[in-house]
Amino acid sequence: MNRRELIKQLGVFGFAYTLPGSLSLFAQYNSSMDTKEFEVIIVGGSYAGLSAAMSLGRSLRETLIIDAGKPCNRQTPHSHNFLTQDGSTPKEIAEIAKNQLAIYDSIKFYNGLAVSGKKIKKGFEITTSNGDVFTAKKLVFASGIKDIMPDIPGFSQCWGISVVHCPYCHGYEIRNKKTAIIANGERAFHLASLVNNLTKEITIITSGTKEFKENQLDTLKQYNIEIVEKEISALEHKNGQLETIVFKDGSKENYACAYASVPFTQNSTIPKQLGSKFTEHGHIEVNSMQKTTEEGVFACGDNSTLMRSVAIAVSGGNITGAVINNELTQESF
Repeated sequence: MNRRELIKQLGVFGFAYTLPGSLSLFAQYNSSMDTKEFEVIIVGGSYAGLSAAMSLGRSLRETLIIDAGKPCNRQTPHSHNFLTQDGSTPKEIAEIAKNQLAIYDSIKFYNGLAVSGKKIKKGFEITTSNGDVFTAKKLVFASGIKDIMPDIPGFSQCWGISVVHCPYCHGYEIRNKKTAIIANGERAFHLASLVNNLTKEITIITSGTKEFKENQLDTLKQYNIEIVEKEISALEHKNGQLETIVFKDGSKENYACAYASVPFTQNSTIPKQLGSKFTEHGHIEVNSMQKTTEEGVFACGDNSTLMRSVAIAVSGGNITGAVINNELTQESF
């Protein structure tokens, strides 16, 4: 019985089924391989990478997904603002995707970390932390980013649960609650403008001297948005649900949730190794076709866009797969 027949019997069309050890059918069937040469290697097996793989699999392209299994939203309880999957957990969405990709025999999955890459005569070579080496004509980096947590006790435990980055992804669920915005300057002002439509109890905590223009201060005052310049010493919470913000001067204030702007770093250093350029914000520079500045190298998902969401990642991956298939076609036809 081949994979397609087995999956049909299990009914895996839009539903996530897992096997013992919490491995999806897709991961189970692709965990061991003899093949080392592919047409495309995708580094990163979350939403952008899986979406790119589907486009390639449906075009019968020999594709390898290398994934370390640590998506940035793994602590987030539910994903939102993605049509047909609103309210699903990130894991559920990924399992559905992997099980649907299991149908396509040309897609292989490698559970591990890609640590280095280089250009070779026929394309590219990727080496994993286990020492396995794979080659491909095209590379896709859907490797995401890593948020850098501030040195504030309780912050990382609340991140993605009650301390969030995006009103579109999480704002509806924390509407009408007493809300802190942990940011300063332009970023804080922008967040305040969006969050003001979701709650009227907003405090901006700048953790230092406020950095707003006079007209911004006037606007914030008009909407009764308070500015607190005190530094935060801790977030008190219960299982990731924010309860109190503690300041370094010893004072406390109760808040139900918070928005925060935190710095990030790229999960993968390989794009830099290959010479890809980066934007001023630290994202991999891509054009409208998801091409990086290096020929044959593509990027999609959080690592290459300011618009950080599941829906945008899936869209970017879909574009990437289609563009790569077209390039491979033009090169061989």
